[in-house]
Amino acid sequence: MGSAVIDIPDGEGVGVTLREKKKFQFSLQPIISYLRENNKKIQFSLLPIVSYLREKKTKHDMRRVIHSTKVGVALVLVSLLFLLDPIYAQVGDNAMWAIMTVVVIFEFYAGATLSKGLNRGMGTILGGGLGCLAAALAQEVGGKIGHAIVVGIFVFIFAAAATYARLVPRIKKRYDYGALIFILTFNLVVVSGVRAVKVLQIARERLLTIGMGFSICIFISLLIFPIWASDELHDSIASKFEDLARSIEGCMEEYFSIVNEKESQASAKNSSSCKSVLYSKSKDESLANFAKWEPWHGKFGLYYPWGRYLQMGEHLRELAATIISIEGCLQSPRQPSTTLRHLLKEPCEAVVSLLASTLRELGESILKMRACHAEKIVPKLKSKRLELSLVISPSKLATIENGEGYTIAAFMFLLIKMVEKVEELAKEVEELGEPAGFSTH
Repeated sequence: MGSAVIDIPDGEGVGVTLREKKKFQFSLQPIISYLRENNKKIQFSLLPIVSYLREKKTKHDMRRVIHSTKVGVALVLVSLLFLLDPIYAQVGDNAMWAIMTVVVIFEFYAGATLSKGLNRGMGTILGGGLGCLAAALAQEVGGKIGHAIVVGIFVFIFAAAATYARLVPRIKKRYDYGALIFILTFNLVVVSGVRAVKVLQIARERLLTIGMGFSICIFISLLIFPIWASDELHDSIASKFEDLARSIEGCMEEYFSIVNEKESQASAKNSSSCKSVLYSKSKDESLANFAKWEPWHGKFGLYYPWGRYLQMGEHLRELAATIISIEGCLQSPRQPSTTLRHLLKEPCEAVVSLLASTLRELGESILKMRACHAEKIVPKLKSKRLELSLVISPSKLATIENGEGYTIAAFMFLLIKMVEKVEELAKEVEELGEPAGFSTH
């Protein structure tokens, strides 16, 4: 059945004849010759990778790369405290606290880094100082039992007070991390069990290394390609005006036309823009909090009115909710006839055109920090609101049959509400201009 002879000696191995071994010989010569013939076909090129990176290179992606590089540089610099023997001889194992400080406080935005760093510094100083005092007082009390009682009383009082302070909304927004570090540092110092002199020495050395890590973070975060939370909040609020203007135009185009596949896709995009505005409250509050910690830079001063940006964000979210409600009217199974829609088309399109242009003007005013004159905008909006109220007067709605009057009334009511919201936004932008120092030219 074949020329191969296989031996199984003692059931442990397999013997193969010389002819069978030749069949299993491996040679690289065919592979090398194939590569030479097809060298041009399998040539490696970086062009597709470069083109892909160019497509993906957006502003936010570049900032991510910059932030990642800055964190790497900061960690390399702080690691020199360990790597260089002369420096390590001075700081010793306490250099680990500097590395921990860099890892913990270095954030994406410069204001967030500064906020965490100052909170960590204040919490460490207060916690260490009060912990040293508590440890010294506990040493004055003789006996192990008395010492333990005093330490327990101090730990309970300060930990409970700091925890309660963390629950106060104003303190939680800006000083939550500092209160947490205070609790941690105070407990570590007061229950360490060493003498008061030794406690002071340890606190001084650790505070020094923490200050080194904090200095490196602040230097790199604020001076090397800084990423400002204030710029992010300013641009974000301005872009929301444009997003809502496009959403309003998209809703009206859908309402007064036959919906096809492309328009359905556009409607989904408009809805996502409104929802992104609607769910932006937590992000805006975080950016405003970080912006308050940032130093004077560019066009933003020390006491820039970031609180007014949050008020404006609330009005924008209310307007986005109204637009989503109008989209709900479009999806209702009970819709007015095409003839009735054409009768309302002209006044509604005039109002929508004015709303969109006004929102874009307000957004551009914020983006370019140019004063807005609400006295020119508000009268136009009020006149359009009056025209819409005449369209849905009870006398006209009574002539509409088959329940279409209720559908038209709901739609027009939401449209009037949108006009009112834009009026409020115009006043908000005008009020922002004076404290923010908007240009009047």
